[in-house]
Amino acid sequence: MNLKSSNKTDVNMTELVVEIDAESFEKAVEAAYQRQKKNISMPGFRKGKVPRKMCERTYGENVFYEDAINALLNMELPALIVDNKLNVVDTPKVEVTAVSKEDGVTMKVICVTKPEISLEGYKGIEAPKVVKKIADEDVDQQIESMRQRNARVVSVDDRAAEMGDEVNLNFEGFFGDEAFDGGKGENYQLKLGSGQFIPGFEEQVAGHNIGENFDVTVTFPEDYQMDEYAGKEAVFHCSINSISHEELPELDDEFVKDTSDFDTVDELKADVRKKLEENAENAASNSFENAVTLKLIEKVTDPIPHCMFEHRADSLMNQFANQLKAQGISMDLYLQYTGMTQDALKETYLERAENEVKLRLALEKVAELEKLEVSDEDLEAEVNRLAEENNLTAEDVKKRIYLEDLREDMLATKAMELVKEAAVATDAPEETEEAPAEETAATEE
Repeated sequence: MNLKSSNKTDVNMTELVVEIDAESFEKAVEAAYQRQKKNISMPGFRKGKVPRKMCERTYGENVFYEDAINALLNMELPALIVDNKLNVVDTPKVEVTAVSKEDGVTMKVICVTKPEISLEGYKGIEAPKVVKKIADEDVDQQIESMRQRNARVVSVDDRAAEMGDEVNLNFEGFFGDEAFDGGKGENYQLKLGSGQFIPGFEEQVAGHNIGENFDVTVTFPEDYQMDEYAGKEAVFHCSINSISHEELPELDDEFVKDTSDFDTVDELKADVRKKLEENAENAASNSFENAVTLKLIEKVTDPIPHCMFEHRADSLMNQFANQLKAQGISMDLYLQYTGMTQDALKETYLERAENEVKLRLALEKVAELEKLEVSDEDLEAEVNRLAEENNLTAEDVKKRIYLEDLREDMLATKAMELVKEAAVATDAPEETEEAPAEETAATEE
């Protein structure tokens, strides 16, 4: 296979014109016949014994051409691409423009190549970094959660039920004089104020005592899930079997000793504050790094072949399919459950894929501009780390991964660290969102 010409026909697109001389083509056609003849049968010949000329006379002179050309492409095209220093990112498209036994084959090979991007301003990227200030209320909230986790349930028999109590309840619902389906329950555990029942129900249970029979009147919401009940008024005949409530432990030194590694309330509060401040710092750092990463991605403005995004999306989908498989779920079953198609699922990955491709190209460019390197010693150390982390030997790791890919990943990580270290954190007002109004569940169902 000989290269006749190489021309850049578009951005990230190169067209090779290649020729296969008549002698090489004849050898390839004969090899194709030899591969196929065992499966060829024809009247008057035993299977596998049909002469080549008879096959060509019967099926056409070009019967073995496609197989021959594909075999030559598979054998020789990769080396041709490497010799021409083309970094292809997709399967080349081949167009046969001329073919004959006398003159051989002429082909156009369209190669989509990896983009050579330009990158400026990757040092000194500015992004906001806001560390949440920890207030006394934040500390108190954490400690209150500790008290709630250590609360004990106490039975109540000397007063009526109150909001916040848990009651064991019997009830039956009626529309007029007729009981309705799903409206009856016995020994039902209900926390008053939880919003499990129809609005207004739990508030009417409060104020009643154990053993007391009473009625609760409510109206089903207009948007209730069962249309035949929506907007109707119902009466529930109720009785309480038992009442209990959670009793929180006193916040004192004894509580602290029993539930933590500290001796006093002040020590506990100091530790809680310290951890909240560390978490706030980590959250701010992560947010800052994410913002820096996005701004680095935005600096990649050169055209990028869409096939690179497609291939990355396919890779992400394969990773997801493997995760599903590990849980005993096939991709087909997942798509059936979610009502999605393969194409629709891929579409959800494309934006992430585009960002990942752009980020990788940017980091490769940073590594090039900064002349970053990963030494053989660094590579070996990473192999040993992976081996220890996964309970493998270094040789096992080397068999499972391509070392040059690992080296490229480490180089990208180095480049990202350089960008982050050079980034500038700026102050920004802390955004606060108004908390949405709490919604009440419609029913106990």
